[in-house]
Amino acid sequence: MSIEVKNVSKFYGEQAALNNVSFKVKSGEIVGFLGPNGAGKSTMMKIVTCFLTKSEGEVSVCGLDVETDSLKIRSKVGYLPEHNPLYLDMYIKEYLDFVAGVYKIKNKKERISEMIALVGLEKEQNKKIGALSKGYRQRVGLAQAMIHDPEVLILDEPTTGLDPNQLVEIRQLIKNIGKTKTVMLSTHIMQEVEAICDRVVIIKDGKIVADDTTVHIQQHDSDAQTVFVEFDTEISRNKLSQITGVNSVKHLESNQWLFESSSTDVRVNISKYAQQNNLLVLTMRVEEKSMEEVFKELTKNK
Repeated sequence: MSIEVKNVSKFYGEQAALNNVSFKVKSGEIVGFLGPNGAGKSTMMKIVTCFLTKSEGEVSVCGLDVETDSLKIRSKVGYLPEHNPLYLDMYIKEYLDFVAGVYKIKNKKERISEMIALVGLEKEQNKKIGALSKGYRQRVGLAQAMIHDPEVLILDEPTTGLDPNQLVEIRQLIKNIGKTKTVMLSTHIMQEVEAICDRVVIIKDGKIVADDTTVHIQQHDSDAQTVFVEFDTEISRNKLSQITGVNSVKHLESNQWLFESSSTDVRVNISKYAQQNNLLVLTMRVEEKSMEEVFKELTKNK
């Protein structure tokens, strides 16, 4: 495992920022680490990157312990914090040269040119960082996080401030990186999670409330199932609402309907009803929840 977190807690006085958190991230996996503000996301990322010590539990990165092997771990991890710390008076190349020197990278000039091309900074490369837009500053932050070719990449809100075109480019960049490296990223943009993450870990009040693939998590169990049905002919709402297990029926257009049900699977009852009433079902499918809907459901205050 590239990242292994076991029973980790972090306390600030009596306040628990993290409470008995456990998860694993495999090599070549892109994991979205999600949660509301104050849930403990940044705290967990800072512990994994050795910027913060845990109160309890065990954390290993690339098989190394965060307490006893912190320097070795830092050489294997690339980190882009939520608040991207940059030297605004430095030129882009000058700053990347400084970072490359910290990591004692050989052939610095070639590596810097490679990073500038990779994150799309060619047109801006002769500017001072302070003269860059927020989106381009994020690109500089990504370049410094990857310049030493880390095995693990930790990205806290990596696409903050990017315009729609930049979003597409950076998302594709992260997906490409994830083919050979471990990527753990935090974001509030649910479309981003759906677009690039293999797996999602959701945290609330310092505790993990979900850990699954993006496909499975969108099929998260809830109190209601929504089924889209298109019949071959018109039928009244009152008749459809009498189907066993149906809580409510919503007419969309023409002969298309949405059924809300708390049954395990109301499609069987809909099919039986259609057969008994000589109705032909043209289309029937369970409507998959969006990542945003699942996130709200799992993190809402009960």
